[in-house]
Amino acid sequence: MDEEFREAMGDVAPLAGKRQKATPESQRKEATAAQLERREAALGNTSRGAVDPNPLTLGEVPPLEPTDVLAWKKDGVQREVFQRLKNGKYPIEGSLDLHRLTVKEARAEVFRFFSLARAKSWRTLLIAHGRGEKSATPARLKSYVAFWLSQIPDVIALHSADPRHGGTGAVLVMLKKSPRAKAEARERYGLKGEPRNDSDRC
Repeated sequence: MDEEFREAMGDVAPLAGKRQKATPESQRKEATAAQLERREAALGNTSRGAVDPNPLTLGEVPPLEPTDVLAWKKDGVQREVFQRLKNGKYPIEGSLDLHRLTVKEARAEVFRFFSLARAKSWRTLLIAHGRGEKSATPARLKSYVAFWLSQIPDVIALHSADPRHGGTGAVLVMLKKSPRAKAEARERYGLKGEPRNDSDRC
């Protein structure tokens, strides 16, 4: 069979011109490296296989419009408390500006910010995410921030900021009381709990 094949191919000459080299395996994968990293981060894995402590997703999230108003409260949050948050009546204890950051960078900053807020027992936060009206994907960062807040158990209420704090380009966030704050409240007000009024927050 080999001799017959050689005889049949004896008059065949190689094509002129340059031969195309096969693409190395490393180069073929280079184009999808960012996708793989994003996929692993979304699953909560680092490149070394360790568990990523940051639970905030990098996967696709429901898209919002630049002027959409964010408004949500957990069951048990009083209507008066939510209204005061909406109107910016609570002192802002911590703020975070995400302008000009990528989604990946913002994810890391939001995670660090809420870790700091828990450590300091902050209750009311302001996150400036922008509206993204001129972005290739409008409100992209805003959409991610809104979804990330739904992934953080400490968040009990949120509302797009009042105009003086950024309007629909920012969001006011209320966190639940830390164990330390609850203990201080019990010590201050006794076993009967705290007085229920407009300043009483969950």
